[in-house]
Amino acid sequence: MRIVMFYHSLLSDWNHGNAHFLRGVVNELLLRGHTVDVYEPADGWSLQNLLAEQGVAPVEAFHRAYPGLTSHLYDPAQEDFSAQTDGAHLVLVHEWNSPRLVEQMGRLRAANPGWRLLFHDTHHRTVSEPRVMAKYRLEHYDGVLAFGEVIRDLYLRNGWTQRAWTWHEAADTSRFRPLPEVQREHDLVWIGNWGDGERTAELHEFLLDPARALALSGHVHGVRYPDEACAAVAAAGLAYRGWLANFDVPAVFARHRVTVHLPRAPYVRMLPGIPTIRPFEALACGLPLVSAPWTDAEGLFRPGRDFLVARDGAQMRRHLRDLLADEAQREELATQGLATIQGRHTCRHRVDELLSIHREIAPVTRVKECA
Repeated sequence: MRIVMFYHSLLSDWNHGNAHFLRGVVNELLLRGHTVDVYEPADGWSLQNLLAEQGVAPVEAFHRAYPGLTSHLYDPAQEDFSAQTDGAHLVLVHEWNSPRLVEQMGRLRAANPGWRLLFHDTHHRTVSEPRVMAKYRLEHYDGVLAFGEVIRDLYLRNGWTQRAWTWHEAADTSRFRPLPEVQREHDLVWIGNWGDGERTAELHEFLLDPARALALSGHVHGVRYPDEACAAVAAAGLAYRGWLANFDVPAVFARHRVTVHLPRAPYVRMLPGIPTIRPFEALACGLPLVSAPWTDAEGLFRPGRDFLVARDGAQMRRHLRDLLADEAQREELATQGLATIQGRHTCRHRVDELLSIHREIAPVTRVKECA
């Protein structure tokens, strides 16, 4: 098939976690022989922030890491995308596109019954900003791909679409895998953005306070860390190392003994069953994980076997202390988590699901009968 994808960015993962999954899905589709064209706006904030902070070197490194992946930059003022979608079988439009582009693609789909159009939602705005999401015109779309059941149900219940499927994120196991040849030199690593205050209290309770209390060695990576955040990381005894390209994460994971998952408050409160992509990637790398509380409403994992859950800061300290003192427990936890990823949550699995959805909605091909 020819598959066309309109996303915020393939090139940049600066404060843009959706790039992780997108890269894995595109890579898997290409491996299966499909033609994939990805389009992103030339003024996308993730790419612009990455270039302003890091220069062009990360984009060059991306092309070296993913030699088969390319992205076409388009003018955000563009109104005719018929050339880009010509000959397509399936078009995906991510929710972090402008409502104008989303509507334009819908009109184009209405005029072209030979291909199918899906809207892909990977954010919490359906519950946190429903008025914003209601502005997206999806009447000509063939359905919605939602990264959790609660999001899928909201689209159907609000009448924003007639068809929706749950399409969780997953790990790109062609890149996220254990690296046993790398020596584990440090105790704890956390990779995530400080952000806009959505989880500041959780960062202190489940990461910084336990690290300080246990005198752990380790590192913190991410962007949007104000001065007070950097000072808090240093006071906990950890080293802040700034932005980290996602394709370099497996090597960083391999140098540490454990990691933690700190879900953002909107996901915990309003989106049960959606963990975000970081736990998938950590478990795929065989790194023992301890998570702050979240409800695995869809049974994606086996809490207590694939990873440990800490209900509060005190339990986080105990879990980290016990894991760091017991190599056998770490290995058992890592083995269980890795097995669950490999069995259920890889980009290979998600591409299987996507192609199955396309077969469900694909145009009916009529065979001409001989006279």
